[in-house]
Amino acid sequence: MTQHYEPYSEVRDGMRVDWDVRITMSDGVTLAVDIFRPDDDEPHPVLLAASPYGKGLAFAEGFASAFSALVREHPEVAEKSTSAYQVWEYPDPERWVPEGYACVRIDVRGTGGSEGEIDFFSPRETQDLYEAIEWAGVQPWSNGNVGMLGISYLATNQWQAAALSPPHLKAICPWEGASDFFREYTHHGGIPSEFMPGWAPHQVLRIQHGRADAPLNPNTGRKVSGKPVRTEEELRAAAIRISEVLLARPVIDDYYRDRTAVLEKITVPVLTAANWGGMGLHSRGNFEGYHRVSSEQKWLEVHGLEHWTEFYTDYGLDVQRRFFDHFLKGEANGWERRPPVQLQVRTPDDFFPRHEQEWPLARTEWTELHLDLDAGTLTDRAPAGAQHSEFVARSEGLMFTLPSADQKVEYTGPAALKLFVSSTTEDADLFVTVHLFDPEGTEVLFPTAFEPHGPVGQGWLRVSHRELDPDLSRPYRPWQRHTEISPLVQGQVYEVDVEIWPLSIVVPAGYTLGVSVRGQDYEHHLPGPHEIVYGREIRGSGAYWHELPGDRDRPAFHGRTTLHSNEKHRPYLLLPRIPSA
Repeated sequence: MTQHYEPYSEVRDGMRVDWDVRITMSDGVTLAVDIFRPDDDEPHPVLLAASPYGKGLAFAEGFASAFSALVREHPEVAEKSTSAYQVWEYPDPERWVPEGYACVRIDVRGTGGSEGEIDFFSPRETQDLYEAIEWAGVQPWSNGNVGMLGISYLATNQWQAAALSPPHLKAICPWEGASDFFREYTHHGGIPSEFMPGWAPHQVLRIQHGRADAPLNPNTGRKVSGKPVRTEEELRAAAIRISEVLLARPVIDDYYRDRTAVLEKITVPVLTAANWGGMGLHSRGNFEGYHRVSSEQKWLEVHGLEHWTEFYTDYGLDVQRRFFDHFLKGEANGWERRPPVQLQVRTPDDFFPRHEQEWPLARTEWTELHLDLDAGTLTDRAPAGAQHSEFVARSEGLMFTLPSADQKVEYTGPAALKLFVSSTTEDADLFVTVHLFDPEGTEVLFPTAFEPHGPVGQGWLRVSHRELDPDLSRPYRPWQRHTEISPLVQGQVYEVDVEIWPLSIVVPAGYTLGVSVRGQDYEHHLPGPHEIVYGREIRGSGAYWHELPGDRDRPAFHGRTTLHSNEKHRPYLLLPRIPSA
C-alpha cells in the first residue's frame, strides 16, 4: 500500500500546481512539497519556504480570526487574490506566480506530509533546507535563482540556511524572524519563555505527520498531515518535548548554538523586515541580522501592526517584489540605489515612512534619564544622596515617569536600562517595560506583532545571567553571555544591564514617557474579554509569558528585590533620542 499521497499536477486559476511532490533527503527521509508556477514550461525564479504549519492548511481555516481581521482591515489582500491558496506565513502564490515566480512550499520533517521527527531548527532540519534549495535550483521550471521568503518560523530558518551558503540561494527576505534560538525563541534575558511550549501543541502538533484527525487541504481533499496514520504513542515519540528541554538546559550550550545561525557566514543579499511591536520574537533577530551579516548588499525594513499584516499588504509586497525582481530576475529597477534602511516611524495614532543610511541612526542623541528612586521619576540630572526602593519580587514593581513633554520628541532605536540590584534570595527576574501616557494619564497601547494592546517596548533579565560579553556589548545593546548561572548573595548589590528591544515612538507635547521595573510579566488591566491564544488570555505581553512550571515557581523568585542609587552607582534609562530635522 502506498505510504504517501501520489503527486499530481493540474492547472488552477492560471497556475500550474504540482501537489504533494516528494523530495528525498540525504538520510533517506522524504519531504512533501507543493509547487505553484506559471503554466508556460519556461524556467522562472523560485521563492522557497518551509514551515511546520502544514503547507495545505488554509490561512482562513487554520488561523480564522487573524485572516478575517487581515481582509477586513486591508481589503486589498482579498481584492487581488481569491485566497484559496493562501497559507499561514507563506507567500500567496496568486500574488507571485502571475509576476513570473515559482513558489515552493515545504513541510519540514515530522510535520504535514513530511516523514521524520520534529526537532525545531535542528541542524538536520537546516540541512534539509540546503538540499531542498539545491533541488529547486536545478528543476526544469527553475532559472537557477532561488530566494527565500516567509514570516516567523519561515524567516528564522532562512538565516540558518543562508549561513550554509547553498550555491543556488541568491537572496533572502526574513520577515519578522528570530535569529537567536536562546535569546529570542526560548529565553528572554535568561528567563524561560512559555511561547514554544504553548505554540507547539496548538500550531504544530495538530498537523504532525501521521495525525489521524488533522484537517483537510480544501484544494485537494487530502489530510494536511499526510496519508500515513501514527498512533498517539508514535506521535509523542516523534516530537521534541520543548518544555523539558528548557528546564533541563537553562544556559546556552551546544543545543542552542546548533539552532542559532552564525550570521557572519551569510553573504547573499538580504532584506530583513522587523516589527516595532515584535517584543518577544518578531523584532530583535531582524535588527541583529542586518547588523551582523557579511552581505555587502543588505537592507533593513521596519514596520508595525500584526506580524502577518504588512507581509500581505500592497506596501509589503511592493518592497519584497522589487528586491526579488532585482536579485532573482536581474531587473534594473533601481533597487541597488535604495537607502539601506526604511522605517515606518511610530506615533500614537499611525506611522510615517522615512529612509535612513544606517542602524542605529548616526544622528542619535543617546539620552540618559536617571531614576529618582524616592520620587518615582526620570530626570536629566542624577538625584543627590543615597536612595533605595524595594518591591515584592513577583509583583508589578516600580514605575518611573518623565514630566509631560513640552514639545514633540522622537525616540527610535535600541535602548537599555542600567540598574543596581539586590535580592533577599539567590536570584531575581527583572521585567522592564517602556510606557507612553496621554495627557489624562491613560496608557497608550498599540497593536503589535502578537498582542492587540502592547506597550512601547520591553526587556528582561534574570540577574543570575548578568555577565556581559565585553566584545559584543554596546551601551545601547548589552549582550549577556548566558553560559553560566551566578547566584546572588543575599543583600549584596549587583550592577546589571537590561537590553530593551528596539523601539520607535514620537511622544507628542503633553504626553508622558515612563519605565517600569517589575518582577512579573507586564499586563495592561484593560477590561475583558481578551483575545485567547494557546488557550489563555493575552493581556499585554502577547503569548510570551514567563511562568513555565518548574522555573519561576521556585523559592529563589519569591523574595524581595531592591533598586539602589548612590554617588558611584546611578541607575539610568538610555534612550535613542532623534533630533528634529
